[in-house]
Amino acid sequence: MRNLRRVLLIPLLLALLTTVACGREHNADVVRVGVNDLALPHWEVFKRKAADQGITIEFVNFTDYNQPNPALAQQRIDINKFQHVRYLANYNVRNNDTLVPIGASEIFPLTLYSRKHRSVDDIPRGGQVTLSNNPANQVRPLLGLAAAGLIVLKGGASWDSKIEDVDTAASKVSLKTIDPTLTAQSLDSVDAAFVDDTFARPAGLTEQQVIYTDDPERPELKQYINIFAVRAADKDNPRLLAVAKLYHDPEVQAAVREETGYKGIFKTNDPADLQATLKELEAKFRK
Repeated sequence: MRNLRRVLLIPLLLALLTTVACGREHNADVVRVGVNDLALPHWEVFKRKAADQGITIEFVNFTDYNQPNPALAQQRIDINKFQHVRYLANYNVRNNDTLVPIGASEIFPLTLYSRKHRSVDDIPRGGQVTLSNNPANQVRPLLGLAAAGLIVLKGGASWDSKIEDVDTAASKVSLKTIDPTLTAQSLDSVDAAFVDDTFARPAGLTEQQVIYTDDPERPELKQYINIFAVRAADKDNPRLLAVAKLYHDPEVQAAVREETGYKGIFKTNDPADLQATLKELEAKFRK
């Protein structure tokens, strides 16, 4: 996401930036890690720290969010890091799979931008807010808008709130769903918009245009913690557990923080806690 705040707009192209071809026989002493942001410098630090522990890392970089989980299930990689718990739960249910999280990485605050107002309080009644037209990417913005007092959700905020749950008569603003690639441009004509990091920086948006940031510590947002995932049979594999834990090595964290635009909050939820959240979400998705 950087984990899945930058969600699902990558072209359907699988790029393997690795020193060996995917079809070649795998060396059992090598841990193949699937990522979607290999160009970021912290992965070199991560690889070096793994080597210090006697673990050889081989990265496989994916430019299509639809590929890392199937690659894991098919044993083309051993562990991946690109998604949050909710995404994994949805994948498992849709594909009858059993991938599991074995380590937390971070959670990213969700930001609401405006070119017209300095705070959410300045948005007038009847103002308009744009967000993604992808239902899978609407839950968290809806939870954020409710927490900010801009909308009212019938029955209160829940793990799976929908546009249809918005009480339009009681809400301060109206919502407009558009293609996520257009949310930044929409700021010229609406009061505020949720703009994914992928598009915010190219559009010239900065902290000066941020008028609301959600609180990632809210319990209902645990589902958006980004994770390291493995096959169920490997959930207790000590080498893979060590690889996931490496993300919290002080040198790795320092390298991550130094990267331009990084706004993540490191999370250290243990595997059992993450797996319990996954199981709860899977049960709800199956209803």
